[in-house]
Amino acid sequence: MSVAVLDPPAPPAPEAPKAQMTVIGHLTELRRRLVICAAALAVGGVIGFILYGRILDFLIQPYVSATGSSKLFITDPLEGFATRIKVAGYTGLVLAMPVVLFQLWRFITPGLHRKERRMAVPFVASALLLFVFGASLAFWTLPKALEFLVQIGGDNLETIFSPSAYLKLVTFMMVAFGLAFEFPVVLVFLQLARIVTSRRLRSWRRYTAVGIFVFVAVATPSQDPYSLFALAVPMYLFYELSIVAGRLLKR
Repeated sequence: MSVAVLDPPAPPAPEAPKAQMTVIGHLTELRRRLVICAAALAVGGVIGFILYGRILDFLIQPYVSATGSSKLFITDPLEGFATRIKVAGYTGLVLAMPVVLFQLWRFITPGLHRKERRMAVPFVASALLLFVFGASLAFWTLPKALEFLVQIGGDNLETIFSPSAYLKLVTFMMVAFGLAFEFPVVLVFLQLARIVTSRRLRSWRRYTAVGIFVFVAVATPSQDPYSLFALAVPMYLFYELSIVAGRLLKR
């Protein structure tokens, strides 16, 4: 009796490699993302221009608390219009930031592996939250900082703030605090990349404490002791927390 011999099943056909995007394709995608970001900035700017009065009332609250006055003084005929444009621009940037970050994420995501995407999400989210927290802390310390700046000159000086100088101080303070609060994100990344170790960071504690206070004293635009301690103390606490976080993530 003959026995039929069955042929072994054919191996599955290999998957076709994904088509790589050309340089022109990357540039086209980048242009599309930039157009969306520009549109978001424009819409946010229009909203800021319309709500200018309410936004300015909110921004000058530290000035009102420090001086008791609710009026800023201008000496340039064009400064009023320039102030409105600045407020609208800052508002547009803040309102458009989620859209800008999302477009940036969508642009770089195709080039990341699955593990890299999983690691990038908590890093981006924590960096954004820390920046917002730092900027909020700067705005909270502004009344004390302004009181110090007003009183340090003596009773013979009468303080009159212009909108440009005041908004410049507020912006620089919030950006400085926001960037300084990215300190733990950078340290954790350096540990995961094995550029530094948690043991080395522990051995640098004393030098880091001194370096943080020196850095904050130079970096804070107001140069007042309230802002110095409000920024230096959290930065050192973040330094200690980043050591613990780095060790846990490596495990």
